[in-house]
Amino acid sequence: MTQVASSAVLEAEERDPDERRGGTGTARFVLGKLGGALASLLLVVLLGFFLFRMIPGDPVATMTRDRPTSPEQLAELRARLGVDRPLVEQFLSYLGGLLRGDLGTSYVFNRPVGEMIAERLGATVLLVGTATLLAVALGLWLGVRAAWRRESVFDRTQTGIALTLWSVPQFWLGMLLLIATQGFFPSRGMRSPDIPDSLVLQALDVAHHLVLPCVTLLAVVYAQYMLVMRSSLLEEMNADYLTTARAKGLRDDLVRRRHAVPNALLPTVTLVFLQFGLVVSGTVTVETVFSWPGLGLLTFEALWGPDLPLLQGLFVVLAGSVVVMNFLAELLYRVLDPRVRAS
Repeated sequence: MTQVASSAVLEAEERDPDERRGGTGTARFVLGKLGGALASLLLVVLLGFFLFRMIPGDPVATMTRDRPTSPEQLAELRARLGVDRPLVEQFLSYLGGLLRGDLGTSYVFNRPVGEMIAERLGATVLLVGTATLLAVALGLWLGVRAAWRRESVFDRTQTGIALTLWSVPQFWLGMLLLIATQGFFPSRGMRSPDIPDSLVLQALDVAHHLVLPCVTLLAVVYAQYMLVMRSSLLEEMNADYLTTARAKGLRDDLVRRRHAVPNALLPTVTLVFLQFGLVVSGTVTVETVFSWPGLGLLTFEALWGPDLPLLQGLFVVLAGSVVVMNFLAELLYRVLDPRVRAS
């Protein structure tokens, strides 16, 4: 009895270090990725501040355009905006405000930048969220069927279409759709001014305006998911576990749905998170073409100034979304793939 108890204690003591190492390894992994994300965000702030200072143009001259202004008034305005101070001093002031949650005040609109971004964020999330969900569903569905019917007419046709759409500039595709569907869908804005005060009618009106920008974004984004899913599934096609599943008598449809697709989904799931951040930052051209009142159009408007505080705030939000999604993708991949946890 004593030997059995001693043996159990020894086995527990041998297991505990492994478990502790596993927990410590996970915590170290998360903290390491979090530190990398924070470092990336700091680089985003640095790059956003100094990059926009290199844009040609004088924001003070833009603000006083078409208005008679004396040199003394221009100097006073520059001092009030702080653009006459050294760059390092401006950056430290900007960084201090950023840590307090203050993104500054727009030069052109004379409004808090955070308030303006919050107003436009909903429109961008609606556009990007709808396009991403449709792109994921369509891309995965077509990718699975193209890979499973490799070298068929369906595979060749869908792969050719996806490669073509992936290489098409979004603004050019948007303008083609505007010309091709002229009169069928609204070409500007998010709402019509003459819609009655009814929730259902207003929702239908927004959906009607959403069609063209959503299709433009969807056509380019789905192609990436389709090609990645097709490539991932092709790598799994000749795996030993699929041969074993077929040898057990499973139907081809069950082999694909229960065994091949779940393993091939791993790279695509992480790509969804990575691309979501990039899609948010890539809506500038689409929103500008269709005058969709989101962050992309606001970025285009801020460039005309140049409205430096607004550009800096938008850059932090858009680039920060890429960093955050990248961080979440790395964490998710560790959860989904046991090989990553074991490494």
